[in-house]
Amino acid sequence: MTVVVDDITIPDTPAALEEFLADPKNVAGLLKVEGKFEEFVGKYAKVVLDKNVDIQAQVTDQVERTMAEFLKGQKDEGFVPVDLARSMATPASKAQARADFRRGLNNPRAQGAQLDDMFDGVSGMADFMQLIWHNGDKDAKAQAKLSKIRNAFSSTEGADGGFLIPEVLRSEILRVGLETGIVRNRARIVPMEALRVAFPMIDSTSNVSSVHGGIVSYWEQEGATHTDVSPEFGSIALQARKLVSYTTVPNEMVMDAPGALQMFIGELFPEAVAFEEDYAFLTGSGVGEPLGSLKTDNPGIISVAKETGQAASTIYWENIVKMYSRMLPQSLNRAVWVVSHDLFPELATMALSVGTGGVPVWLPDGTSTPMMQLLGRPVIPSEKTPAALGTRGDISFVDFGFYLVGDRQMMSASSSPHVNFTSDKTAFKIINRCDGRPWLQSPITPRNQGSTLGYCVQLDTRA
Repeated sequence: MTVVVDDITIPDTPAALEEFLADPKNVAGLLKVEGKFEEFVGKYAKVVLDKNVDIQAQVTDQVERTMAEFLKGQKDEGFVPVDLARSMATPASKAQARADFRRGLNNPRAQGAQLDDMFDGVSGMADFMQLIWHNGDKDAKAQAKLSKIRNAFSSTEGADGGFLIPEVLRSEILRVGLETGIVRNRARIVPMEALRVAFPMIDSTSNVSSVHGGIVSYWEQEGATHTDVSPEFGSIALQARKLVSYTTVPNEMVMDAPGALQMFIGELFPEAVAFEEDYAFLTGSGVGEPLGSLKTDNPGIISVAKETGQAASTIYWENIVKMYSRMLPQSLNRAVWVVSHDLFPELATMALSVGTGGVPVWLPDGTSTPMMQLLGRPVIPSEKTPAALGTRGDISFVDFGFYLVGDRQMMSASSSPHVNFTSDKTAFKIINRCDGRPWLQSPITPRNQGSTLGYCVQLDTRA
């Protein structure tokens, strides 16, 4: 099945897409008009997905019913099923609240929400830290507040000690993280109402004879008996991992400079938390920490071989085209390129061969700002990639919608004068609990039995 739009034949398979993009004339034509490439991508995805238009209703119905039963019954091995219906029960009129919830921000049912009326989201973090500070003068009202936030935390995480951070303040900490992190604002957030939960996954490796791990569709005569088929569901265990962030603050800042304390605790501290969290979501080992989405030994990641004779530590246009063609069609409008910051010189000088010459792909001249896009998708340079220049993982094309972030939605804080007593400083510690796991566990063989497709595509080592 193909579609012709504006004299362009839209490919209907990954192989046809690769062949189309390998032709410099085709690419040049798409990039010449602003927005044309994005339109092409959308039509390609629609052509591929429309091949299975006859089964969409059955897929939706059966998947929803099966997942509902799975979630209700998954109580083995200490797992707590994720209550998706309850999680999304926010009133429809509160659009921002729903958006915040989906991004793992404010949850009105989180443990810390009971404390929200005690602090505001502007200067509240500094007020909170001053309240839990050991040296502060505390009248009866302050003592009552301190007791309330201590008891709220010990009722759930009694062994750890410390003070529960109100949900409105936790939200502000994470909001800073969303602005600086790569993964969290693009991932699928799973609220964790216990330290360990199970999230359903569809155990699928191929769409050749069935989809979504076992849903089979077929044509039958009116009145015929239905064939009994069931999708194969597995589960992913999300275990709340403890991320401890620690710093020391001069006592003078706590006592006399609430504005400086607010900047440090409310801005710099969250950025540090977001950096370490993001690093684990990208490269974590999975042992005592999240399993990184770009970890090169993940079974669901596809590796694209280098070109014949390709020099070490280089990037060719052909590499980009082949990586793009191996992405799941439904992910092409979400996927991003995550690249090592060392890769910039290669991307900036990468050329598209045209006849005996060539034209730059990324930088049209030496004075313009880089477009920071490849084939219409954002390019994100980062020092947090799992590999150095020239090795697998230095460039990844990834849809983080297939990455699960389990969020305990609970933070605690504590202070101590003992570690830095002689230097007149107070140590502050914030504990955040979360986990991360890839949702798709293997590449998918498409219906036309072409090259496998995946949520993450990486370029193999060039050495």
